[in-house]
Amino acid sequence: MAYNEFAYFYDEFNGEADYDALYRQVQTELTRHGVFSGILADLGCGTGELTLMLTQAGYDMIGIDQSEEMLAVVRDKADQLGISGRLLLLRQDLLKLDLYGTIKGAISTFDTFNHIPDLDKAIRNAAFFMEEGGVFLFDMNTPYKHENVLGDNTFTFEGEDAACEWRNHWDAQKQKVDISLHIRDLETGEQFKEAFSEYTYPLARVKAALESSGFVLESVCDGETFGPVRPQSERWFFCAVKEYTQLGE
Repeated sequence: MAYNEFAYFYDEFNGEADYDALYRQVQTELTRHGVFSGILADLGCGTGELTLMLTQAGYDMIGIDQSEEMLAVVRDKADQLGISGRLLLLRQDLLKLDLYGTIKGAISTFDTFNHIPDLDKAIRNAAFFMEEGGVFLFDMNTPYKHENVLGDNTFTFEGEDAACEWRNHWDAQKQKVDISLHIRDLETGEQFKEAFSEYTYPLARVKAALESSGFVLESVCDGETFGPVRPQSERWFFCAVKEYTQLGE
């Protein structure tokens, strides 16, 4: 899935996201595993808030997204911060990932991996470029959220520049949520429509996909509070470690 026009309004509609808490969690796990520097990949970097925070912290970041519009937003932010020269941005599909070398870790946030219909391949691709001991930190929306929060509900958001109607349809048989967006630019009156799906993966399914690609799943916590997982947790946050290096073998 690649956002188009929605990319330019993403930050406005995602204003409740606590990037500081997310950054602290990511930094804590990286530090705990001895990853103080080196190359990290942000898989599905979106508008780059976390990518840029980690760049400023001294990591060599690769921001990867399928949406050229998202990457354009990241470039503008990096230019404003004066760090564009320390950041590599790649437009790639995570199912066709090519990083040209190894990485010490990867992050993927805001349910990027829910948007991928082939979870095994996406994780296998990330694993292929991961050094031994590399850390994979990512989050996913839970089955509970898909069925009970998104479900067949409609949400409306309005910011200073745009309004958005977000419609969901829960398909229990296919275990996915079909999502349609209707966006209206409040300044120009232009209207845009986008549609995509989120796929539901039970916890055991995610663990199996990680293990089949050589990862050890070290921990899972609530992806919003970063405390213990609850039956009503809407997002999981995973920490997995690569047992061996595949690239070049």
